[in-house]
Amino acid sequence: MPPHTDVLIAIIDDDDSFRTAMGGLIRSLGYKAAGFSSAEAFLDARSDCHADCLVSDIQMLGMSGIEMKQTLNRDGDTVPVIFVTAQTDAVLSRRVDECGGLLLLHKPFDGQHLIDGIHRALDRFPQSN
Repeated sequence: MPPHTDVLIAIIDDDDSFRTAMGGLIRSLGYKAAGFSSAEAFLDARSDCHADCLVSDIQMLGMSGIEMKQTLNRDGDTVPVIFVTAQTDAVLSRRVDECGGLLLLHKPFDGQHLIDGIHRALDRFPQSN
């Protein structure tokens, strides 16, 4: 899918440097990026932030990324979510699959894997803009 300036990718992570780095990578692909320091901050802003894809950490203070995806599911929001984590928990892949996550990347990861996941998300779930 070619880059579109109307596509918004939301980055949800409590690590400022990760959000900054991922925002730069996403903007270099021609997409808009919006960063949120928590799942709650994203959920509070989602009526104003119509993201086409989410990149979310799993383990954050407060609500986890998986709990956020479950909330989105309950609300009927089908935005694709790419999860990232520094955890090595063997059950995470299963939990991501069960909640409908598109992809799980383990930090540190090759940026190309994230790029491929974003393209896959946008191809499977075309934006409504």
